[in-house]
Amino acid sequence: MPQWLCNQLMKAFHKKDRRQIKLLNDCWFFYSRRSMSTHEETQG
Repeated sequence: MPQWLCNQLMKAFHKKDRRQIKLLNDCWFFYSRRSMSTHEETQG
């Protein structure tokens, strides 16, 4: 996980900002899925 995303998540958890936590979580899953599919294409 990128450091900037980790920092943003920590701030959101500290503020108990559920909307921000959900948004960042969605961003992370989108990023990780995209990253995995790109990695599989280069491997295959």
